[in-house]
This record gives sequence, C-alpha cells and structure tokens, in this order.
Amino acid sequence: MPFELSTDPTTLGLLALVAFIAGFIDAIAGGGGLLTTPALLTAGLPPHLVLGTNKLSSTFGAATASFTYYRRRLFHPRQWQHAIWGTLVGAFAGAGVAHYLPAEWLNRMLPLVVFACGLYLLFGGTPKAPLDSEQPIRKKWQGTQGFSLGFYDGVAGPGTGAFWTVSSLLLYPIDLVKASGVARSMNFVSNAAALSVFICSGQVDWLIGLSMGLSVMVGAFFGARTAIGGGAKFIRPVFITVVLGLTVRLAWQHWFGQA
Repeated sequence: MPFELSTDPTTLGLLALVAFIAGFIDAIAGGGGLLTTPALLTAGLPPHLVLGTNKLSSTFGAATASFTYYRRRLFHPRQWQHAIWGTLVGAFAGAGVAHYLPAEWLNRMLPLVVFACGLYLLFGGTPKAPLDSEQPIRKKWQGTQGFSLGFYDGVAGPGTGAFWTVSSLLLYPIDLVKASGVARSMNFVSNAAALSVFICSGQVDWLIGLSMGLSVMVGAFFGARTAIGGGAKFIRPVFITVVLGLTVRLAWQHWFGQA
C-alpha cells in the first residue's frame, strides 16, 4: 500500500486540520465527509483508498460523538436495539455491493433528497422535547430505518447523518438534540461495519487514516459538547447550513460532472 503522501508532514498537518473541523461539524449536524473526502482527493490519494481511509477517520469521530451523547443520557442503546441491528446488517450489505451496484440514478437524486431534509427543518419547525424524557421509543420502524440508512452509508455515505436526524424527528417523540445523538450513534455503527469491509479489501491508508482519526476525535468531542450545551437553537442553523452546503456539493458533482 502506498504511503508516500503519508510521510509528508505538511500534507498530514493540513489533512489533520481539515479533519478537526470536519469532526466538529459532523458531531453537530453531520456532513463532515463534505470536507474530508475532497481533501483526501486533493492530496492525491487514489480514489479506491479515499473511501476506506475516510471511513477509518470518520469512525473515530462518530465513536467520540456517540459516547459523548451517551454520557449525557441523550442516547439510550436499549431503546434503539432494532435500529442498531438493522443498521449493522444494512451497512455490511451496502459496503459489500458498493462496487457492483449501479448508483448513477441514486447520485443524481441525492441533492434533491438532502435539500428536502433542509427544507423540512427550515420550514417544519423544531420539535420540542416531550414532557416525559424517558418516553418509550416505538420499535416498529427502527429495523427498516436502520437497514435502509445503513445500506446507503455502506454504498455511498454523503448526507447519512442528515437523513438519520430528519427521519428520527418524523418517526419518534424526540427533540433535535436527541435526534442528533441518535444520528451520531447510528453513524458509528454503520461506519464501523463498512470500515471492516474496506479493511478486508485492503482499501485503507492506515497512516493518513489514523492521523486524521485522532484529529476528528478531538473535533467531535468539542462539537458534541457544544451541540449539547447550545441545544436545538444552536444545532438548527448549523444543520441547515451543512445540508445546503452538501446539496450544492452533490449537485455540482453529480449533475455537472465536477469532482
């Protein structure tokens, strides 16, 4: 596996800086890949290594953010067991068929779907926390939701956090802060599953991935704490900004053929 770029301190430093910013943003609203993927491509990493290396670094960030939300009692794994297993199976399946699934039509639809998520939160208002913060979470749709979004994250990935946040707001009696906790936690599950597939296929640059992963962890730690402290009033504008940026990026890439 090529490590020429990894031995360049300047390249590693710049990638680590981008990873820190991405981790901070991702812990709040998702969309960190909007920064790290182009950075890895710009650094000259071969495309087949970009996906696996990015999964390695993002898994570190998702784990940190997820644990932070868990410690603050904003995510209860017992309430989301069906979603966790569905996400795990979906991510394995998605990563396994990533190289065989014709996804051109999906790529062209992504900007519209992501943009719809932003419009929902912009005009649909922000749900308030229920009076009973321990209100049971329905399990009816968890498996389907988890498998679908896990599969998508294994195949592609952009916007997965946004999809988790919005779909959780629509399906369950939770507020935006808890929905962000669910999104970060499920992102960790799908990232870890997909990463194992990339590792087995040798599509990870370990030196770059671990360097960026450490920076993502630090960014995710501060991002999650900032989001929890600021609440929905802070998360909402950041989420909308990230979604709009992701929409522009995906439209530019898949509609106009720009990398």
